Amino acid sequence: MLIDFNKAKEVTMPGMNHGTGMMTAKMYMDEKGKIIPTRIHAGGSVGMHRQDSGDDINYILSGEGKAICDGKEEILKPGVCHICPKGSEHSIINTGKEDLVMLTIVVHR
Repeated sequence: MLIDFNKAKEVTMPGMNHGTGMMTAKMYMDEKGKIIPTRIHAGGSVGMHRQDSGDDINYILSGEGKAICDGKEEILKPGVCHICPKGSEHSIINTGKEDLVMLTIVVHR
């Protein structure tokens, strides 16, 4: 199977999960999970929320940020991967001046 994100519609979302600022994403979803190339713009965040559908895996491509998962803070930078297991609560915050660019994969289980 080939997923061509070059042809996918980009969606802009303000205040994702009651976060701040803006986020843009292209999404692929099916019954097994989601693949979401994401940009959290400068000053933006994904608000604290519970991962109910599955593990949330966020691989950082560029930018700077932090993740808070079950109260533990983790620094995000290119080349690191933040994983929020199913049942946990997390937030992702862009702490830099550029977009925080990541590939998010949610594996339903």
